[in-house]
Formats: sequence, C-alpha cells, structure tokens
Amino acid sequence: MRKDWILSIRQTLSECIRAQGIFFTCRFKREHRPPPGNGNTPLYILGKDECKMKKYKTADLHKKVRGKGISTISVHAGEERFRYADSVTTPIVQTSTYAFKNSAHIEAYTRHGHAHFEYGRYGNPTEKVAQDRLSALCGAEDCVIFGSGMSAITTTILALVKSGDHIIITDDAYKKTLEFCSSYLQRFGVDCTIAPFGDYAGLEKSIRPSTRFIVSESPTNPYLNIFDLERLHDLGKRYKLLTMIDATFSTPYNQCPFDYGIDIVLHSATKYLAGHNDILAGVVLGRKELIEEIRALHKAIGGVIDPHCCYLLLRGMKTFALRMEKHNQTGLEVARFLQAHPRVKRVYYPGLESHPHHDIAKAQMTGFGGVISFDIKGALKDAKRFLDNLHLCYIAPSLGGVETLITHPAMVSYYSLNRKERYALGITDTLLRLAVGIEDASDIIADLDQALRAK
Repeated sequence: MRKDWILSIRQTLSECIRAQGIFFTCRFKREHRPPPGNGNTPLYILGKDECKMKKYKTADLHKKVRGKGISTISVHAGEERFRYADSVTTPIVQTSTYAFKNSAHIEAYTRHGHAHFEYGRYGNPTEKVAQDRLSALCGAEDCVIFGSGMSAITTTILALVKSGDHIIITDDAYKKTLEFCSSYLQRFGVDCTIAPFGDYAGLEKSIRPSTRFIVSESPTNPYLNIFDLERLHDLGKRYKLLTMIDATFSTPYNQCPFDYGIDIVLHSATKYLAGHNDILAGVVLGRKELIEEIRALHKAIGGVIDPHCCYLLLRGMKTFALRMEKHNQTGLEVARFLQAHPRVKRVYYPGLESHPHHDIAKAQMTGFGGVISFDIKGALKDAKRFLDNLHLCYIAPSLGGVETLITHPAMVSYYSLNRKERYALGITDTLLRLAVGIEDASDIIADLDQALRAK
C-alpha cells in the first residue's frame, strides 16, 4: 500500500511540475516497478526524503543542457535516465490511442491538466523524446515534429496568418515553399511579396502595415546564399515582424539562428538530422507561445509523424555531430577540388572565398555543410555525360544522408519550366548540386574526376 501511495505522489508531482514548465532532478531508489504506463509514468519511484527539488524554467533548462557538448546532447537529450524494461534506447510506443484507468482519470486529464497521452494525432511518448532532444539541440523553448518538412512550413505559415495579412519571402527559397506562398495562400486572402535575396533595402521597402513576417532560408538551395541573420533580426525588431528561417542546410551544428534573435526556425529533419535517407520528417522550433499556436493547428490538420519514424530520427541524431563534422570536412575538400578542376566553370560553396556571402558565413557559421553546387563547362549533353559516368555518387534528389547524392536541377526540380524560364531563375543546363555523404573524400573526388574527364 505504501509503495502505491509513494508512486502516486511521485507521479502527481512530476506531472504538475512539468505542466508548469519547471523541471526537477531526483535521486531514484529502486523500490518498485510500476506497470507500463502512458509514457509520462516514471519507471522508478522516490524513496523517502530522496527528492531534491531544483527549479528550472524552460529557458534555463536549455542553457543547462546546451552547456554539454553537442555530441552529448545529440545522444542523451530528452531521455529519462531509466526507461521501460531498462532499455538503453527509447522504446517505440506503436499505438494510435491510449487508455484511461477510470472516469476519475478522464476528469483529471480533461479538467485538471493531468498529463496523459490521449490519441496519436495529439502526441506520442517516442515523439515527445524526439521533440525534447531537438529543442535542446537547437536551443529552442519548444518544438513540433511533422511528417515532412513541407508539412512543417505550410502548417506554420497557416497558423500565424489570417485573411488580410501580408508576408515576405525571398526569391531563392525552396521551389515548393515559393509555390505555396505565392499561389495557395492567396486563396485564403493572404498576400505575398517575393523579394530578391540579398537586397536588404528592397526587402525593407516590401514591408507593409499588414506584414506579418519575413521567411527565408539560409543557406539557400541551390546556390547556397547566406542570409545575414543580424540584419534580418534588426528588420523584424524595427517593424515588429516575426522572422522565420529554414535552417535545414546549416543545421544546429553549424549555426543557431536563435542566437541572432530569429523567432522561428524550421528544419527538414529528413536531411542532416535523421541523416540516413530513410525517413521523412520536419520540425518547427521557437518560443513556447508561438509553438503552441502552430501545435494547435497541427492537431487539426494532421501531418503527424509516426512513432517508428521518431525512433529512426532519434537513432539518426545520436551520430549527428560525428556526421556533420565529416560533412563539413569533406564538403570543403571537394569544393576546393572542383574549384581547381579544368572542366568546372564555377563552384558555389560558402566555405570558399569566391562565394559572394563567404564573409557572412564565416562570421555567423561554424562550418559550411556538405552541399556544393557547381557549373561545368559545355552544354546539357556534357552534364548528362558527366552524370552517366558516375560510379560512386547516386543520381538522386535530397541531401544530408550518409550516401553521396548528386542532382541536376534543370532535369529534376525544374523540369516543368522551359529553358528561358529556368535561366531567368539561374537554373542553367550545366548546374549540378552535390550533397556529400560520409564516404572517404578521396573516393568521392576520384569518382567526380573520372566522370568529369569522361569522353
């Protein structure tokens, strides 16, 4: 009886304190193992007088967590010290719904804020661990995980605008993001201005009294342009606008936009965060009040990620720091090789001094990532011959995985446009985008070299 009472007190304390955004650390005594619960039920209860309360508001918690090394955060953040069945890894809670013990339990949840999982669209224990780890890794108060990057950005935009609002997006953003903002949003009475990337005066002139936020990417795709986040924050502050950055290409390893005052950060977790080309996922991070608005619409629209994908995302993040170090090193080495190659006309990589935004990247980033775009000499037939002679690099879209991928934007992402339309956007017949994996740099370089020299 005493054990059950202590367990009940421990669980109630945990749930109430977490509901207030306060966290605590305790010394656990292996006294009783409760049956599997809802994901919030701890595996070990407290022995008498063994709870040491330490109050941490959410922001303080992340300062504490981010005081650890990034590899440690990538492996451990978000996880309880002891888990179901003493598992070292976070279990996959493969269920669509969750049971209540009795009617009193229902009322405790619905009327008194008792923490409990209810239905898969509203949350999952495996998903919660992934969210907490991403928040810690990116230095955010809160986050929501989605079933894809596009689900994350479209839901975020819809959650933060209403009919009559205006938003600004830069012209170097992802094609589908531009399409959503410039076409679909108009159906809801939301106006959108597409501003030239890097034209900060033009960006400022685009601001209206109805402007809600500015959204961009950094680095961008495919030219890897770098947004000056300090200038973006300054614009947002002066005009009282929200600022939003898709930081998929930079990753939290190379840049933390929150350090520059950015309000909302998005990632396609499909890429570097998961890192194995085997799941789709997206994440939006920011202040708790903003994320709550987005989470509310997420629950209504759907776009949820399944528990198994969350497990794979957690598995991928454990090696995130190791992979990013390799991506950064190989990316720079391959970029320098391509820049010196006689068959290459131009290389776009922020780690090279030749890149127009190299100084910004050097000042605001700690590494430059694994994506390199380059133009080869010749015509479309030469680009095709180069692709057809590759043996190691896979011809495929996407990036951020362990395998090296290469794509031809004109034939893949922009195939629906004619040549004149593509060239107006800077998508030439000979432009290629390379996303290096974690193979040996010398092997990637050898494959590129022989393909470039092929007759």
